[in-house]
Amino acid sequence: MPAFDLPPDLKTALAAKAEGLSRVDAAKRAGAISETYRGGGTSAPIRTERDALAYALARMPATYAAISASLYSLSEQYPDFAPATLLDVGAGPATASWAAAQAFDTLTNFAAIDANPALRTLACDTVESSRLASLHYVQNDVLAGLATMESADLVIASYVINELADAARDTLADLMWQKTRDTLLVVEPGTPKGYERILALRARLIAQGAHVLAPCPHDRACPLTQPDWCHFSQRLPRSRAHKQLKGAEVPFEDERFIYVALSRSPRMVNTARVLAQPALNKVAVNAKLCTAAGLSLISVPRRDKAAYAAARRWNWGDAVPDEAAE
Repeated sequence: MPAFDLPPDLKTALAAKAEGLSRVDAAKRAGAISETYRGGGTSAPIRTERDALAYALARMPATYAAISASLYSLSEQYPDFAPATLLDVGAGPATASWAAAQAFDTLTNFAAIDANPALRTLACDTVESSRLASLHYVQNDVLAGLATMESADLVIASYVINELADAARDTLADLMWQKTRDTLLVVEPGTPKGYERILALRARLIAQGAHVLAPCPHDRACPLTQPDWCHFSQRLPRSRAHKQLKGAEVPFEDERFIYVALSRSPRMVNTARVLAQPALNKVAVNAKLCTAAGLSLISVPRRDKAAYAAARRWNWGDAVPDEAAE
């Protein structure tokens, strides 16, 4: 899977907004906001332009990378998908809109909805000189306002359903599916709780006729059992400014995430999903795969030179040929 860095237009726009910004102040704001999110809170503490900018500078690279990785996996399973319209639900600074614009050059109509005015303002400012300049961004609660939005070929909700209680989460899932003409993508933090939320939404919408595109190669119940859970990791580079904001020393960050892509139409999925980083030694490649038949723990011996050479290139989250699990 390729690396996913912020688009040049977005980097330029954020850099312009950040001119003269106190890195110490921004780091404090970003830290306080992140602490609220980790505690199960919402975007309510993001009240001002500085709050929104601090949040975007600290978190947007990671969420963009996770959404982009999810879209990449969706495209692998649905290579002829050519959406023209996008609906970004709980859009925040429009991270998913930027990622979708990079993933699909067929997109011509962009719409977004979020209740936070500071994040909406930041999003509208940063898209002014980009392909997203025509973004129609509605400031409203997603549950109250989604019914008024136009349906779209591609609907994305990233890092949103974790902010809702169970009943509201179910309502949002139903509303998003109603607005989905073709494909719905939901991305969540890669935690056990995030995995549980994705599983619940997945099961609810399968019952309404949805079909899983990714990451699962099937529509059946997840074969994993506690304490195991499905999640993935995307590595992204950190700029000097990003390291300052995060109080970090290492030049990269690993974003843990979980996602599900659901389609209106059944699609042939002839791949298995690598559920953890394979263990490589001189004798074999050992890997955990989710397959059409369920969970498979396989060992690809070195003596099978072709299969071993292919398995050496597998990475956590990859889609690999289903026959590799046999």
